[in-house]
Amino acid sequence: MQLSRIAVAGASGLIGGALVKSLAADGVEVVRLVRHTPRNADEVRWDPEAGRVDAAGLAGCDAVVNLAGAGVGSRRWTESYKKTIHDSRVHGTKALAEAIAALDTPPRVFVNGSAMGFYGETGDRVVDESAPAGEGFLPELCVEWEAAAEPAAKAGVRTAFARTGLVVGRHGGAWGRLFPLFQAGLGGRMGDGRQYWSFIALHDEVAAIRHLLETDGLSGPFNLTAPEPLTNREITAAMGRVLHRPTLFTVPAPALRLVLGEMAGDVLGSARVVPKRLLESGFTFAFPEIDGAIRAAA
Repeated sequence: MQLSRIAVAGASGLIGGALVKSLAADGVEVVRLVRHTPRNADEVRWDPEAGRVDAAGLAGCDAVVNLAGAGVGSRRWTESYKKTIHDSRVHGTKALAEAIAALDTPPRVFVNGSAMGFYGETGDRVVDESAPAGEGFLPELCVEWEAAAEPAAKAGVRTAFARTGLVVGRHGGAWGRLFPLFQAGLGGRMGDGRQYWSFIALHDEVAAIRHLLETDGLSGPFNLTAPEPLTNREITAAMGRVLHRPTLFTVPAPALRLVLGEMAGDVLGSARVVPKRLLESGFTFAFPEIDGAIRAAA
């Protein structure tokens, strides 16, 4: 599918910034959704928490990508911040979906962010897109987040959900915090290290989103994770190996719970998530293994 004009919410984030750069390099016109008063012709005003978007700015877009949301790992999960995380995703998605549905000529595709947190704690069990939602704050959030896109789907817009894993990127997200620690020789496993981390290289994350945008017929949930999830212990070893640094430190589970509170469950929890539908759709990973993903980011 040839797309010439795409609106992106969350364009200033790790994934959104990389996606915009990739699209622009191929000559795609990118419209950025911004919270401030637009300063350029390529900006459209919106307020995700309040559920408001300037729908007129989306007119003429072939596709809309929504990657916006308050950082899950940015702060301790107080009740107030959990509400911010929720509202920035659910209200923002609903506003975009309703704006899309109201257009005389809606875009052909809507790719909405989601997360592998949909599945919750999976232990050693491998899960793909057919698995049900788990229990807890993140699974419940993901269910609401995806449901909020329903107005677009009902309007006949092909709607896909990017259930993203841990993105291996140096300048943002959870991995952005890991790189300086490991490069300083302070890295190590978290808890017992047996929990699975389903990762994806930033390059592959962007390529997968573009695959969802540009491939006709792809709708519903897609796990954006590398084919072979690894344990935290294995990833720790890979970080040390690629960066040539010792990995002697260990962060005990009680210490993580003390510092991170409820969010520690996300760090210590195990998510063995595989991209079954993405692979079946013909997508090819450039960095399917952790060493390559780390090198690409470093």
